[in-house]
Parts: sequence; structure tokens; C-alpha cells
Amino acid sequence: MKSKLLSVVTVFVAVTVIVGAIAAIAIPSLLRARVSYSPQRQTPLDAYRTTPPATSQPVPGREEDAAGVSRSTADALAKLAAREWRDQPSMNTEAYSRIRDNAFLAVAANPLSTFSIDVDTASYANVRRFLNAGQLPPPDAVRIEELLNYFRFDYPPPAGDAPFSVAAGVAACPWKPSHKLVQIGLQARRVDDQAVPARNLVFLLDVSGSMNEPAKLPLLKDSMRLLVEQLNGRDRVAIVVYAGAAGLVLPPTPGDRKGEIRAALDALEAGGSTAGGAGIQRAYQVAEDAYIDGGVNRVILATDGDFNVGVTSEGGLVRLIEEKRKSGVFLSVLGFGRGNLKDSTMEMLADKGNGNYAYIDTLAEGRKVLVTEGGSTLVTVAKDVKIQVEFNPNTVSAFRLIGYENRVLAHEDFNDDGKDAGDIGAGHSMTALYEIVPAGVPLDAGSVDPLKYQQPRAASAAAANGELATVKLRYKAPDGETSTPLATTVRDDGGEASANLRFAAAVAEFGMLLRNSEHKGTASFAQALELGRGATGDDPDGFRTEFIGLVEQAQRLAETKGGVVGS
Repeated sequence: MKSKLLSVVTVFVAVTVIVGAIAAIAIPSLLRARVSYSPQRQTPLDAYRTTPPATSQPVPGREEDAAGVSRSTADALAKLAAREWRDQPSMNTEAYSRIRDNAFLAVAANPLSTFSIDVDTASYANVRRFLNAGQLPPPDAVRIEELLNYFRFDYPPPAGDAPFSVAAGVAACPWKPSHKLVQIGLQARRVDDQAVPARNLVFLLDVSGSMNEPAKLPLLKDSMRLLVEQLNGRDRVAIVVYAGAAGLVLPPTPGDRKGEIRAALDALEAGGSTAGGAGIQRAYQVAEDAYIDGGVNRVILATDGDFNVGVTSEGGLVRLIEEKRKSGVFLSVLGFGRGNLKDSTMEMLADKGNGNYAYIDTLAEGRKVLVTEGGSTLVTVAKDVKIQVEFNPNTVSAFRLIGYENRVLAHEDFNDDGKDAGDIGAGHSMTALYEIVPAGVPLDAGSVDPLKYQQPRAASAAAANGELATVKLRYKAPDGETSTPLATTVRDDGGEASANLRFAAAVAEFGMLLRNSEHKGTASFAQALELGRGATGDDPDGFRTEFIGLVEQAQRLAETKGGVVGS
């Protein structure tokens, strides 16, 4: 009996020791996890006030500047810029669509190039984020057209009632001297800020758990506080959130009731799964109910791009957005954060919604997108803008469009007013570059057997006029359904490259190096730096100077990898 009792006591003591050891290890870990992730708690949507208080009270312990921008977020972003978190482990689920560089096409068989314009800028800011974090970007994160269109170029203003001007330039190709570069530039009509129509803006904000990082929801809120300062009584702002279900945080509110808007922002917290589809439906409904005739009516989606639940298919989401744009409510998309960025989804949604896609990596970029460009550039001056270039076989043997790979259209789409294309806002400029092979210069582009049933096309009399190409455009008025044509010609006068073309060439060369493009020829970061430094020109915002710094950073990173980029 005593031995049995002794055995029971021994077992009890052993179990007690084991449980105590487990508790000593597990409880501190659980407490640390609780402290680290407590902001991700689920916040019931019915806890969001439909009518916020009239004034916004300071959040205890948070220092703010005059615009309400939190110092804690600024400090966190400064740490990110300093790469203090670079070595911390994290799961990377970022998604980018595969980009295959446009190939050279022989003019004798393929004289036309047709594409939709694109004024998105997200790729440039995202590339900057990678480089500032001490990493070379994935090749598919580099869309050269978005690098080019981040910058404003000195193109002539449009004449008369035209919504935009068209300019062209020609010069030798820096990375292939026997080739030429053709630059095509569009400059949209500018609208004075005082003349900007009333804005009906519905912000659709992702407050799911994945947004709980300093460079996501906190940066989004601080960026929006900057916008609040620019609103006036004619504007209307609403906020819809989604995280498991869609909720109306702020009904359409006059822009001069800034306290209510700030209070709604202060109430936002991250937590829950993502129901993007339901949120988009709610946001469109709010925008349609508050529609302003003749105004700017737009849903602005801000997210890291992860749509886990909601509209169950990508096709269903696209059809919803395509249908809603017919109502005159367009969709723009703002991307935030790292590690979870669904770049390909966000770009697609903005394209289908007749809006723009921007990526916000810093508060300065938030100011650029939401304040500097948040007024006039939201005013669409032309929609469904298409470009078709016809090259002259007497002067050009082959060509390649640099970038715009996912904007290429069938040639028949150019005259089809039913085909969707990109829009351009007031003050926007758009740049496209072609690398062309002059007639008589050999090109190793493969060959095709002679045709059996038809003869090669003969050049027309117009081919003898010395022109390189004819650039044709079609566009619609913002509320129109019938397109208007424009056309201009391109000649090579043999002159020096303009500052516009030199800087555009520097940006394109930088992009080709980051992509490790098969067409990069003798391109180098040193050459891109030389071109860029020589064409910085008037740089009031410092964007071109910043570009020089990014090229230098990419050069250093490439050298540490033994000169291999894009691997």
C-alpha cells in the first residue's frame, strides 16, 4: 500500500514539475505575442460610429503635427528607411504579373504599334521602397512606363480646346548607338486648383489584420489627414471600411467639417480578414447616392491588395467594376506596405475602373498623391485614349516599344470605340519610348519563310517623304462615347537629344537594368547617371534629384551581387 502511495506521489510531483516548466516557457511567450499583436484585435463594425463627434480629440500619448500626422508613424517609417527592420524574418507573399519585354518587330511585316496610354506611377514608388530597404526589386515589379510617367516633362501645352498636346523627339539610342530612340509625349490641359469641380470622394479602406503595420494603416491615416486640410465645403468625403464585412464609418460629409473626418480616421483600427468585394459594392453605392453632376466622383481603394473573401472570383470583381464605371464613378487604387502587396490585382482593378494606381511608401509620397495631385489630376480630361504608330518602311526597318507590355492592343481596337483604354487627368503628362532600327542597319530578329499566297507589301508614295512614323491618337470626352482622332508625324532632324529625351532615356535605361532586359545592350548604371545628371533641369520637387540617388543605390547593390541584376 505504501509503495503504491509512493508511486502516486512520485507521478504527481513529476507532472507538477513538467507543467511548471511548460508554463515558464509558454506564458512569457504568450504575453509577448499579446503585446506585439494586440492592435490586430477584431473590432466589431457596429462599434464604428455612423455619426462621429463634431470635434476630434487628441489621442493620449500621441504627438501630432499641425495636420494631425502622428509622430509615432513618422518615427516607424524612419526606421524602415534606415532598414532597422530589414533583417527581421517575415513571410513574403507579394504578387506581380509576369512581364515579357516587347520584342523587335520588322516594319515590312508589322508596321503598326497600338497601345493604351497609362499614367500609373505605382511601380516607381515600389521600386524606391525596395532600393531604400537595401534590396534590388523583383524584375516583374519594374514597369518601365510607370517609371517614366512618375516624372513631368516639359511638353508644350495643348492648343485651343484640345484636351492634350502631342510632341515627338528623336535621338541616338545610348545603349545601342546604331539604333534611334523616338519619344512620344502627351501633355494634358492643366486646370487651376480654384477651378477644380466639387469632389465626391468615397475612401474604401482596408482595415483587415494584414494592414496592422506602420507603413500600412497608420501611414494611410496620416496621408489622409494631409488631404483633409485641402478640402472645402463643396467637397464630400465618405469612408467605407472592410474587414470581414463592409461598414460605413463616415457618411458623405462636407469637406469643411474637418473635425468629423479626423475623428472617423482616429477610430480606425486593423483587425480581421479581408472582404474586399463587399466593401467595393458598398463604396460604389455610397458614391452613387452622393453623385455630383459635373463633379469628380471617385471611389479610392486603399489596401495592401489582399482580397481573401467577398466577391468569390476575380472575374466577378472585374465585371462589377466595369459595370460601375458606366455610372460615371471611377475607381483609383492606393497600395501600401510590404510583404503582402498584391500589385497585379491592384493594377488590374484601377485599369478596369478608369482610374489610376499609385503606391504610397512614405508620407512625402502620400502628400504627392493625395494633396499635390489630389485635386486637378482627379479631373479626367480625356478617357479611352489610344495610340497607334505607323512606321515608314523606307526609313525604319524594325521597332520596339519600351514598356507598356500589358497595355498593348489589337490594331483593330484602335478604331473600336467599344474597347476600353486609359484615361488622362488634368496636368498629367505621358511618355512613351520606341527603340527603332534605321533602314539599312542589320537586326538579328530571326526570319520567316517567304509567303506562298501573297507578295510583300510595296511602299506607297508617301514613304518617300523622309518621315519616320505617323502617330495617331483617339480619345473620348469624359462624358462622351464617340472618339475624336488626332495625328502628328515624326521626323529625324539629326539634332542633339533634348533634355526631355535624355532624362527619359536615363529612366528607361535604369528600368531595363533592373529588369535585366535582354535588350539592354551596353546599358550601365554609370551611363544612366550621366544622362540623368545632365538633364535634371528645373527640379522644384526634387524628384529628379531623388532618381539620381536611386540609380546610385541600385549601382551599389548590383556591385555587391557581382554585377548581376534581375536574377
